[in-house]
Amino acid sequence: MTATTSSQHAPAPDVATGANPWLVLSVLCAGFFMILLDITIVNIALPAMITSLGATVEEVLWVINAYVLVYAVLLITAGRLGDMVGQKPMFIGGLTLFTVASGLCGLTDNVGALVAFRALQGLGGAMLGPQTLAMLASVFPPERRGAAFGTWSGVAGLASVIGPALGGLIVTKLSWHWIFFINLPLGALTVIAALKFLPNLHTGRRHSLDLVGVLLATAGLFGLVFGLIEAQHYNWGTVAFGVGIPHLLLGGAVLMAAWVVWERRQPEPLVPYQLFQNRNYILMNWVGAAMSFGMLGLFFPITIYLQSALRLNAFDAGMTLLPMSVFSIFIAPVAGRMADRIGGKYILMAGLSIFALGMAALVVLAGPESPPATFILPLGAAGIGLGLIFAPIATIAMREVSVSMSGAASGFMNTSRQLGSVLGSAVAGVVLESQLAGALRQQAAIAATQVPDAYRSDFVAGFSGVNAGGLEIGRIRDVAASLPSTLPADVVVQLQTLGNHVFAVSFVEAMRPALSVSIVLLVASAVSCLFIRRRVVDAPPVTQAGPVPVSGGD
Repeated sequence: MTATTSSQHAPAPDVATGANPWLVLSVLCAGFFMILLDITIVNIALPAMITSLGATVEEVLWVINAYVLVYAVLLITAGRLGDMVGQKPMFIGGLTLFTVASGLCGLTDNVGALVAFRALQGLGGAMLGPQTLAMLASVFPPERRGAAFGTWSGVAGLASVIGPALGGLIVTKLSWHWIFFINLPLGALTVIAALKFLPNLHTGRRHSLDLVGVLLATAGLFGLVFGLIEAQHYNWGTVAFGVGIPHLLLGGAVLMAAWVVWERRQPEPLVPYQLFQNRNYILMNWVGAAMSFGMLGLFFPITIYLQSALRLNAFDAGMTLLPMSVFSIFIAPVAGRMADRIGGKYILMAGLSIFALGMAALVVLAGPESPPATFILPLGAAGIGLGLIFAPIATIAMREVSVSMSGAASGFMNTSRQLGSVLGSAVAGVVLESQLAGALRQQAAIAATQVPDAYRSDFVAGFSGVNAGGLEIGRIRDVAASLPSTLPADVVVQLQTLGNHVFAVSFVEAMRPALSVSIVLLVASAVSCLFIRRRVVDAPPVTQAGPVPVSGGD
């Protein structure tokens, strides 16, 4: 790479707006908060949905999967459409669709219709999501983007981790329908504010849509995302018509590789290839995916642990996770301002390291009877780490990206993070399931020495039905169910208590290696930040014509 001076490459602003950037930020954050909240708030409500809708576990899990699948698959296309037709109409259209679909979700009492309306929510979320980061890059000058990205990231982090607490409160006090109805007033007000305050951004360049690229990317991402989220349900085997999870994952990877080859030959690719010549942008996609992997690698086991092992109710489990969101939302804006002043490299490294340290503390402190207060410090540390991560990732990634390419850049970044999330959940599930099976057998055999001889084999066999699908929503098998109904009540209580202890001990043993996978990945991503190229004052952005060389170092 060669150094250049700002006088040689003095770029004209991509977009000129008279909009108040902080009003724009507020509107964008409100919309982004809604779509991210709906990824996590539904989890807590699944047991209530099973009872209310008369649905099976497999059916109701698709209330989550339908949203995540559509959202993740369409982000790249939606980001490019934002570059073509404008971020404002895409944001408003996506938010309107999301809000209407939320009302339909709340009104239905049919699980099939609920899954369909959740997919419609995912479409609205995908239309909206990439436009937020792209518009912020347009209305905030480079020297102030860190603070803006920090606020945006803090709100995103809050939405991700407050979902369980808020969902638990709503389900406990009202009903599961209201986790969707709360979107109606917020969505309507945000649409009105968007119409009034969001600027119409025009880059002065017309874009075309690569339809072959859309088909390849959509099909490839569908194979990857569907394969990952359904791998445990189908036990990594056949889904239908002889097609199995390995086929879907391999087919998805092949299609994505074909997409990359196709895109390199197109004059107007779905994701401009120049982005992948930007070292910082590539690094931040990797770091963002690793962070999302770590978040889901933490949330998936710890949520099950709190409800199934410690037997907390939905609200108390959500409140236990609250310190993470509180620390994150306060730290993220500060980290953004610091990134503006001193650069984000070492802030990002510190955040990833602290997040990993908080998870490591959880591994050490979690026990079969740990009180919720045990997790305040480790989850607080994880929240501080996340707060230090969000803003620098966005600031470093978008630093050299022109506004004309910001929608595509944002869409690809959001896709990377979603893939990291589903991969983190899938890997955590696989590790948990494999480790838990052996731990349950071992602990049940140990505990069976306290069970009368006539019931020992039934007691041990009672744990064979515990599986990942049931664990995900806190529905563990009653280990005393297979025992004779003629047993005295005190004996039944004793066996249930003993069974709960066996499960709690076994789950803690299985949770530790699951969390360790995320810790290792976070440490690796922290080390990779050493390769971040330093920012250059007045360095021009990457444009459609190609990247502009900048000097290396930090």
